[in-house]
Amino acid sequence: MKRFMNSGTAILLLILLISNFVNGGLRDPRTYFFNMLLSLPGIVIGLSFHEFAHAWTSWKLGDPTPKNQGRVTLNPAAHFDPFGFLALMFCGFGWGIPVEIDNRYYKHPRRDELLVSVAGVAMNLLIAVVLSFVTHFYMGSTGYYQMDLNTVPGLIMTILIQAIIINITLLVFNIIPLPPLDGFGIITEIFNLRKKSWYYDFYSKGNIILILLLIVGAVNGIISPLISIIYKALLYGVIL
Repeated sequence: MKRFMNSGTAILLLILLISNFVNGGLRDPRTYFFNMLLSLPGIVIGLSFHEFAHAWTSWKLGDPTPKNQGRVTLNPAAHFDPFGFLALMFCGFGWGIPVEIDNRYYKHPRRDELLVSVAGVAMNLLIAVVLSFVTHFYMGSTGYYQMDLNTVPGLIMTILIQAIIINITLLVFNIIPLPPLDGFGIITEIFNLRKKSWYYDFYSKGNIILILLLIVGAVNGIISPLISIIYKALLYGVIL
């Protein structure tokens, strides 16, 4: 994901946050924040590994920029954007500090930028798959199959499931073909959109368009079924 925040985006993000609360996001504050606490491991892993994948891929393709900026690391501090973190906690989507790249170092700029764009979402898919196997192994070894918050095994199950869902959410959200998301970066390279007359004007308005779609619920209506399908395919597919 490229740079996301500006003053207009911040205002719209605040509107989205207020809308979530008005619609019942904090109906039970204690339960809500406890669930957020259980989501933290998944958020830390999902955002850190996503941005690391972008940085590592660009570096391996010959671009020293991410390495020079200290981004080729799994240290969460190198990748966390406070606004993106809060957005994921309270709005259901989020982002890390975007990885800066310089495509002049690439041997095949379009192909290599495509690989860098794909790397982040591919990493989230890989994490979701690995955690599905871990969850299956945990259930098999403990005989515990319930997300009961009153027991230690239940808490562990909840943390694992939350981490799977968060990584699937990051995957699905980021493949939306709107700037500044990875999905738009992917189709930009596939169809060479930078040559289109409308590209840069559309790109500059992309974050506002995206948040407006989030406010009216259009994005959630699209990604929620996809998240559910992938979650069931991963977890139940692994179990079977």
